[in-house]
Amino acid sequence: MDGFPQRIVCLTEEPTEVLYALGEQGRIVGISGFTVRPPRARKEKPKVSAFTSAKIGEILKLEPDLAIGFSDIQADIARELIKAGVEVWISNHRSVDGILAYIRRLGAMVGAHDKAEAYAQRAEAHIAQIRAAASALARRPRVYFEEWDEPIITGIRWVAELIGIAGGQDAFPELAREPLARQRILADGGEVVRRAPDIILGSWCGKRFRPEKVAARPGWEAIPAVRDGAVYEVKSPIILQPGPAALFDGLAEIHRIIAAWAAQR
Repeated sequence: MDGFPQRIVCLTEEPTEVLYALGEQGRIVGISGFTVRPPRARKEKPKVSAFTSAKIGEILKLEPDLAIGFSDIQADIARELIKAGVEVWISNHRSVDGILAYIRRLGAMVGAHDKAEAYAQRAEAHIAQIRAAASALARRPRVYFEEWDEPIITGIRWVAELIGIAGGQDAFPELAREPLARQRILADGGEVVRRAPDIILGSWCGKRFRPEKVAARPGWEAIPAVRDGAVYEVKSPIILQPGPAALFDGLAEIHRIIAAWAAQR
């Protein structure tokens, strides 16, 4: 026993990914059913939660000394666990800097400060590398990111920031600052037409993005991205979790798309 949490339940994917990356996966006793990174976690750990619901009884049987979740959406789960005597940490970060701070904070919480610092610095080096590559692009395309389709929800802050790092310009920067999904609903899809993005990226949480459905929306044929066939899916596990996946694979994928677009101009 080292005085740090020994039996951790991860209610979302990002703490699982971080703890595995730090070599601290032995502390995890339960994970989210949505966890896909790292793949081995699904084989090794019991799945005890979704995103807005959890098997409270199953979690308590695991006798956790810490449960880690994310955002106000998991407030009800946190309340039930706290009432049952479980210590809970709900992070609420929404930015690239917030993700980096999260890695460092989580590492410190399990006594792995040095490993977490090294991992965060790896992420920062990757970000710097992509930023430098993006600075060499001749043009910075306007990029519209869609998080959901019915209703239309635009991208959250860390996604908008990653678009900027990767060489693009987020089409809805004023909405990206809004932390809650309901605050980023577009009442009028025609606003996307008016902003004329060069690239459309989609990641519909929990279901496959359908470029043909986007292109078929009334009036959207006038959008440069639709006209030029620049409508792409970014898989949700690498972009919609505020954790390492977004900083590494998500950023790399967005930059790949933007760089390919710029090379054709």
